[in-house]
Amino acid sequence: MNRKSQIELDFLIDKLTNSIENVHSGDSFPTEVSLLNTEEISKITKSNGWLFNWKNEFKKPEKEIFKLTINNNPTIIQGLVSLEIKSDHVFMHLIESAPFNIGKNKTYIGVPGNLIAFACKLSFQRGHDGFVSFIAKTHLIEHYQKSLGAVHFGGQLMIINNQAALHLIGKYFKN
Repeated sequence: MNRKSQIELDFLIDKLTNSIENVHSGDSFPTEVSLLNTEEISKITKSNGWLFNWKNEFKKPEKEIFKLTINNNPTIIQGLVSLEIKSDHVFMHLIESAPFNIGKNKTYIGVPGNLIAFACKLSFQRGHDGFVSFIAKTHLIEHYQKSLGAVHFGGQLMIINNQAALHLIGKYFKN
C-alpha cells in the first residue's frame, strides 16, 4: 500500500492583526499575497533558514505557492503557504513564516494569520464558501480552535468554516 504521508502543520498564530505588525515599533504594514515565481524559489532554502523543502513543493503541479510581502517591498518574503484547490474547499499543505519572523526575536507578527486569511479568501473566490482544511499536530489542535475558530473534524484534520473564514478575512482584508 503506497499511502502519501500528510505533513502535520505546527504554525503558531502569534496575533491576528490588520496587516503585519513590527514587533519592536508596533507599526503596522499593509501586505500583499502573490504567487511565488521560479526566480524566487531558488532563494527559499534550508541553508537560508527555511524549515521546509519549498523547491520540492513548488514542483508539484496541483499545488500553488503564495508569498506574503509588504506593499512596495516585493523582494522580501515574509512567509509562504502551499495551497491546493480541492472540489469543495482549499487544502493547506504547508505554511511557514520567514526565518526572521520566527521565535522570540521575530521582526513581524501576524504572518501566519495573514496567509490563512488569504487561503479563506481564495476559497471564496473559487466558490468554496471560505472552507479551508489542514492537518494539525495534535498538541496544537486547541490552539487552532481558539485562535482561528477552526473546527476539529477528527484525527488531526482541522477545518476553517464559513463563519471563521469571514472573521479572518475581515481582520486582514478591509476591501
